[in-house]
Amino acid sequence: MSTGDHHEDSMEEMSVELPPLKWSRATFDGLVRNLRFSENWGALYPEEGQTAADAPVRYVTLFWDFFSAGNFLLPVTKFLLEILEY
Repeated sequence: MSTGDHHEDSMEEMSVELPPLKWSRATFDGLVRNLRFSENWGALYPEEGQTAADAPVRYVTLFWDFFSAGNFLLPVTKFLLEILEY
């Protein structure tokens, strides 16, 4: 097996469909309230069946773990914003 064949096999394994988001509306609302998201940030609760890849244009998907385990806070720094925009 060549290196190229191994890479193609790895890519096929990784192309698994994302599972739907499993947040409850109450959990989402609690996060927005407890972390004091500004209304002008436009936080959106995902529609039923949406995955992390379904964020609208100019939105990013943020995971609960960012906030709970990663101590991620909003608003973000200009540096991080530029990375996300890139």
